[in-house]
Amino acid sequence: MESPTRQAFKRFLKSPSGKVGLALTLALVLLALFIPVLKPYDPTTDRDYLNRLKPPSLEHPFGTDHLGRDIFTRVLHGSRISLQVGVLSVGIGLVAGTLLGLITGFFRGRTEVVIGWLADLLLAFPGTLLAIAIVAVAGPSLQNAMIAIGVVQIPVYIRLARSMVLSLREQDFVQAAIALGAGNGRILFKHILPGTLPPLVVQATLSIGTATLEAAALGFLGLGAQPPAPEWGAMIADSFKGGHAMNAPWTMIFPGLFIMLTVLAFNLLGDGLRDALDPRGR
Repeated sequence: MESPTRQAFKRFLKSPSGKVGLALTLALVLLALFIPVLKPYDPTTDRDYLNRLKPPSLEHPFGTDHLGRDIFTRVLHGSRISLQVGVLSVGIGLVAGTLLGLITGFFRGRTEVVIGWLADLLLAFPGTLLAIAIVAVAGPSLQNAMIAIGVVQIPVYIRLARSMVLSLREQDFVQAAIALGAGNGRILFKHILPGTLPPLVVQATLSIGTATLEAAALGFLGLGAQPPAPEWGAMIADSFKGGHAMNAPWTMIFPGLFIMLTVLAFNLLGDGLRDALDPRGR
C-alpha cells in the first residue's frame, strides 16, 4: 500500500495548475538565487544618462528608465527582494499565527477570548491599509515592510489553526493521549500540529503571492525597499512619478508583468497543493 505522501505527490502531478505553478515558482526561485552570480549588479552605480528611456532592444531587452538603467537587469534582481519579502513575511505570520491558533483552540477560556479579540481587531482593517499604518509608524524600510506584512498575515493563521485544533482535539487519538497522561506540549506539537499542517501549507503558499503584491504596493508608496534598490513596486512608482508611463510604457510594464507572474505562480502552486493534500475539497 502506498504511503499518504506518495499518494499526495501523485495527485499533485495530476493537477495542471499545480505543475504550471511549480514550474513558474522554481524558475523564479532559481532566478533569485543565481542572478547575482550570472549577472552581478550594483544599483548605486548603474546609471547611463546617454541612454535614458531607450525602448527595448537587443542591448536592453526591457529598455532603460529615466536614469538610463537597464530595466531587464533591475527586474531580474528585483525578484530577490520580492521573494525575500514574500517568504519571510509569510513565515512571520505562519509561525506566530499557528502558535496562537494552537493555544486558543486547545486551551479555550479567557485565552481564546483575548487572542480571538486580537485577531478580529486585526481583521477589521484592510490588510494593505494596516501594513501602511505599521510602516508609517515604524519608518519606511524593507525590514519594516516585511514585519508589517507578516503582522497582517497573523490573524489568518490564527483562525485556520484554531479551527483545525477544535476539530482534532475531539479525535480518538488525541483523547487517548490525554487519557494516558501526555503533557499539553506533547499533545499540541506531536499529535495535533501535524494534522494542521496540510491546510496551513496551502494557505502559506497562497499568501506568498498576496505578500508579494502588498510588498509592491508598499514599494509603490515609498514605504518598502528604498531607492536605488531594484524593487518592482518602486520601479513602477518611478515610472509614474516621472511621467514616463505614457511615453515610455516599458518602464512600468515589465515590473508589473513580473509581479503578475509571481502572484500567478504561487496561486497556481497553492491550488495544486490543495488538490493534493485535500482531495475531498476538489
